[in-house]
Amino acid sequence: MNAQQAAWRARTLPPVEKLPGGLVSVPVPIPHNPLRYTLSYLIPGDDGLVVVDPGWDSETGWQALTDGLAEAGATAADVTGVVLTHVHPDHHGLTARLRDASGAWVAMHPAERAQLRRDRDTEPSQALGDWMRTLHVPDAEIDRLLGAFGKAVDLHFAPLADADVMLGDGDLVPLAGRRLRAVWTPGHTPGHLCLLEPDAQVLLTGDHVLPRISPNIGLQLSGEDPLGRYLESLEKVSAYDECEALPGHEYRFHGIAARAAELDRHHRERCREIVSVVDRLGAATIWEVASELTWSRPWAEIGPMLVGAVAETAAHIELLVRAGELEWKGGGPQVVTGALCRS
Repeated sequence: MNAQQAAWRARTLPPVEKLPGGLVSVPVPIPHNPLRYTLSYLIPGDDGLVVVDPGWDSETGWQALTDGLAEAGATAADVTGVVLTHVHPDHHGLTARLRDASGAWVAMHPAERAQLRRDRDTEPSQALGDWMRTLHVPDAEIDRLLGAFGKAVDLHFAPLADADVMLGDGDLVPLAGRRLRAVWTPGHTPGHLCLLEPDAQVLLTGDHVLPRISPNIGLQLSGEDPLGRYLESLEKVSAYDECEALPGHEYRFHGIAARAAELDRHHRERCREIVSVVDRLGAATIWEVASELTWSRPWAEIGPMLVGAVAETAAHIELLVRAGELEWKGGGPQVVTGALCRS
């Protein structure tokens, strides 16, 4: 058991830790969140260092990040670039502050930049409410959930630092002395990136592959087929099984291929459960299907996480519709013949 895993089990903050190839992991706290912290990574090069996912924007988080830099023998002024695995605020929140302190460039996948700009053009509560209506969430539940979220909605959609550098699949991060390569892994978000450092034999996995929990793969405001893309991306990262996984949360681990296969099975099993539920209910809304599924706690006790649960249900239904297992009829899915989740 490594120090990160031990800290996770003890419910304490893990230490700043030196990793293979001179990388350094820095835990940046996420206030009032069961994930507790984001694992930010410092990657030194010949003429400075890159920070991957600086973390949630708070004074406590900024102090943790700068303390981590100090333990690595650096300051914010030594940061030449910031790379985002994705633009969720628990990963991207401190980017603007770090950029302002260092003059660093900011890099992300083009699809992530497009999502960032779409978010800027929306009124947060209105956009979230309209999106939940497309998922057939009852109006009374929407009002209750928006009330429970309060300012958290504005924080999630708050303007975040834009990108200077676009990283497509296979592109090298512009850091002299490193072969740090972007691996596009859409699913959790449209432009999610993993980062391969082959000399250190590590793969920074962001939220794509975590050691203990399944990342949220929900039908997003932009639509598309996030779960289908995610399952393809799981197969893609399985090719890096010789690497140690450095995730954005929890703790580092070995066995990327086995974990990817486990996550794939989880989603296939969920597909089978959804087909069974729809078969029993007949034509049903996404909300009705979600309320009949097996969750980690009773449906009535899920609370604000209902939004993620319904979005995940919608993503599975979208995959099943594309595979011919379900069809949209009267606003809800209906079972049809097919093979994807009947094997």
